[in-house]
Amino acid sequence: MTELPIDDNAPRVLVVEDEPKLGQLLIDYLRAASYAPSLLAHGDEVLPYVHQTPPDLILLDLMLPGTDGLTLCREIRRFSDVPIIMVTAKIEEIDRLLGLEIGADDYICKPFSPREVVARVKTILRRVQPKRDALNASDNQPLIIDEGRFQASWRGQVLDLTPAEFRLLKTLATEPGKVFSREQLLNHLYDDYRVVTDRTIDSHIKNLRRKLEAQDAEQAFIRAVYGVGYRWEAEAGQVV
Repeated sequence: MTELPIDDNAPRVLVVEDEPKLGQLLIDYLRAASYAPSLLAHGDEVLPYVHQTPPDLILLDLMLPGTDGLTLCREIRRFSDVPIIMVTAKIEEIDRLLGLEIGADDYICKPFSPREVVARVKTILRRVQPKRDALNASDNQPLIIDEGRFQASWRGQVLDLTPAEFRLLKTLATEPGKVFSREQLLNHLYDDYRVVTDRTIDSHIKNLRRKLEAQDAEQAFIRAVYGVGYRWEAEAGQVV
């Protein structure tokens, strides 16, 4: 791996490329554009590196020694939403679709202009920066609700929620202290007008509370108000 002296405030870009000359070319162009680049040449090195030194963006080659790029993209998406640009010499449409379906943010084919790569990096980082600013501004708010990814986290730990549980959490947590009746919660639960009973809410609330308490057993999250419904007891969720 090639590490270069970097500005502490510069966006960190991880280049995963096994062609030494191409990898170094990308490093040079990214550094000239005021990014903080690092280079890995073997697929098996990527996951440990991303865990230990989370980058702001990954340029990920498809064909690598060891773990291939598609597998890496899939595995990274299990624990991180870092932007990923897939890089490959394979131009078949099925490869493009597969790359994007498993969580890639963009796709670029070889041969390419290094300036084009830098432009793509700049565009994607500019797109995700407002959301990151919102997350940084909400460091004191432990619950983050990401509507775009249909995902929520408590103190940095992603909650494994069903769509119904996510909608319930968003409804309750964005208005802490407000008591919602079961009927009101049902109106937020499904968008296909299916027929369900009030007790469906009780089942979803039970599962949601269990998942939240697994992350923080000391925190009270959802309180049942006898004969009325439920209310959120913790801090308000930050919607991003």
